[in-house]
Amino acid sequence: MSRATNAPASRRRRKRRLEQAKGFRGGRSKLFRTATEAVDRAMVMATEHRRLRKRDFRGLWIVRLSAACRSQGLSYSRFIEGCRKSGIELNRKMLSEIAIHDPEGFAAICERIKAPSA
Repeated sequence: MSRATNAPASRRRRKRRLEQAKGFRGGRSKLFRTATEAVDRAMVMATEHRRLRKRDFRGLWIVRLSAACRSQGLSYSRFIEGCRKSGIELNRKMLSEIAIHDPEGFAAICERIKAPSA
């Protein structure tokens, strides 16, 4: 009886892994073992960086809000405190979008925040 191999499945598996490594430089896209290591690392990094991107964006929104608040004569922390006290339930992303695209609207929000403390 002839020896049966798993050649079609192995070839498919290797081809799929090399396809994932397409665009990597040198042996990382040509050699199976190197490509496997590179792809595994890339997958781990992609997962980690999806989480980090969320942090980065939150930081960006805070910096934008802080700059917009300074122009209205408020500090960022007083602005957030005022939002809570005056019942403004917009998140930082929406507040920063308002600050960028609708400065008059943001100024109105700041006035509403300043009103109870005055």
